[in-house]
Amino acid sequence: MPSPFPGVDPYVENPEFWSEIHNRLIVAIADSLSPQLRPKYRVAIEKRTYLNDGESLLVGIADVVVLTSRSTSSSPPSTATLTTRHKSPMQVTVPMPEEVRESYLEIREVAGGQVVTVIEILSPTNKRPGAGRIAYERKRQQVLASETHLVEIDLLRSGAPMPLLGDFPSHYYILVSRSHQRPVADLYAFNLPEEIPIFSVPLAAAEPEPGVDLQTLFNAVYDRAGLDLVIDYAQPPIPAFTEADAAWAEALLRESLKPPQT
Repeated sequence: MPSPFPGVDPYVENPEFWSEIHNRLIVAIADSLSPQLRPKYRVAIEKRTYLNDGESLLVGIADVVVLTSRSTSSSPPSTATLTTRHKSPMQVTVPMPEEVRESYLEIREVAGGQVVTVIEILSPTNKRPGAGRIAYERKRQQVLASETHLVEIDLLRSGAPMPLLGDFPSHYYILVSRSHQRPVADLYAFNLPEEIPIFSVPLAAAEPEPGVDLQTLFNAVYDRAGLDLVIDYAQPPIPAFTEADAAWAEALLRESLKPPQT
């Protein structure tokens, strides 16, 4: 069963689903581009690793692999008996660092291995303060200062957007930054009721740019993941809708999910 939403399904931003969607989309984009780029280029799936400060445990971890956690014993530790000043301790939570891995794509020349284009799909850890945003912004600045093209895909309503000069309010965007046109770049801004626009992936100068139909890929990923079986559209999404978006979504879901007439 397809998603009831015409574009990005806002319910997949829930931390319970986003990591899977992110990883599946990365693979789907790579598989879509590879036949168009052979034999001069190949599409490599790469990973960025950093230590998170543990705050994500409170809001859900997206696009990550968490290393084996420490086992805990059910038996309380032994303590010395005090004869005076007895006081029960409080239970507190200590933020634990964890290794985080985020996937992205690199289009490389087969001859020489030079990276021509980087394709990133932003994760929640990239858009909120902390180690994830610091790591991503550092990588972003390195790419923008190089001869490598950047394609940056933001399918998340929550979090602070990446820096852009000017005001471009929208739920989502796709940024295509060609190295020879910087600081000017193409921005595909779109909102919840709209389909994801098709965008072009830049390669070497004067070469034809392959297109990516991200909406079709998103729909296929949603279907293969069986998300219609686990998403409860009767509940509000995470993050919550604005009042206007809630009214639009309620009407859409009421029409899309009503039982067929017999």
